[in-house]
Amino acid sequence: MIPVVIDKIVKKFGAVTALQGVTLRIEPGELFFLLGPSGCGKTTLLRTIAGFYMPDEGRILFGDTDVTRLPPHKRNTGMMFQSYALWPHLSVEKNVAFGLEERRLPSLEIRKRVYEALAAVKMEPFASRRIAQLSGGQQQRVALARALVIRPKCLLLDEPLSSIDARLRLEMRSEIRRVCKEAGLTAIYVTHDQKEALSISDRIAILEGGKIAQTGTPEQIYRRPHTKVVADFIGETNFLYGRIVSVSPVCVDVETTWGHFQGVCGDPDWKPQPGGHVVLSIRPECWKFSPESCLVNSVSGRIGDATYLGEVSQYRFALPGLDLKIYELNPDPSARPPGRELHAVVERNDVVLIKP
Repeated sequence: MIPVVIDKIVKKFGAVTALQGVTLRIEPGELFFLLGPSGCGKTTLLRTIAGFYMPDEGRILFGDTDVTRLPPHKRNTGMMFQSYALWPHLSVEKNVAFGLEERRLPSLEIRKRVYEALAAVKMEPFASRRIAQLSGGQQQRVALARALVIRPKCLLLDEPLSSIDARLRLEMRSEIRRVCKEAGLTAIYVTHDQKEALSISDRIAILEGGKIAQTGTPEQIYRRPHTKVVADFIGETNFLYGRIVSVSPVCVDVETTWGHFQGVCGDPDWKPQPGGHVVLSIRPECWKFSPESCLVNSVSGRIGDATYLGEVSQYRFALPGLDLKIYELNPDPSARPPGRELHAVVERNDVVLIKP
């Protein structure tokens, strides 16, 4: 296991700067996700780490080794592509062995390592099959085995689950995490799928416009977003706008058009000042319906559209000049008829303050 250090990486394509001084440290054995909207620079960063792109500035370290100018085949990284990139005319065994044959390892060593890799992804019984005889999920496992067999210093995954169906994605998420942890791999994983990142990552970096917007654990990113972009990209949220009334060590008091709120700062380094404008981010599942109003962190409105999904109902809750999204777990739809006036309340720790 090795750490991967990305130090002030800049990458330009003509007049476009795709990466603007990106700095990150991925710890040994960490499953680290690069997440963000299309065009944010996440795939460019992964391909720069792999050696497919050379940075214009900065450096990349694998452990103590500077690999910034090394070609891909000398970095000893395993790459798992979105398209699998498997050879259709070769068997599963031959596909997995390809990288080892290119390294001219002895045949007995190749066979041993191929079957170890196939065992890790539970594909030993399919070693003699052709790629066309496999399901999408089985092909995914072969691609993972091929990346593992070279015993890489770092495993790089470029949206590996985007081309398989939703049910299989759920299975493969946990499978990829299991394999990475059992093999003790440092892994860097690019995706635009928020649930994928939240469910299996150790840490996440959100990229925005070629820069790191925020880095943290899944819980930190979801519950304490530093910016409006991060809050809006990860999951769903409601934004309310207000003015700061007072600041204490415990909470910040905010006056809005819809009432008085108390909340906490998403970015611990931000020091809000009384009189300043602020954005409140409140997740839909944090609201609770109440028969009575409260003095703080409470709004009054009417039930609008409702979508019943079994374990949860999603409501449009209409306030004067604003519609909130509210999610209710284990709902009783008959208790929430459209047009009924209700109150919705939220806990202080679920009201996250963000700089406008």
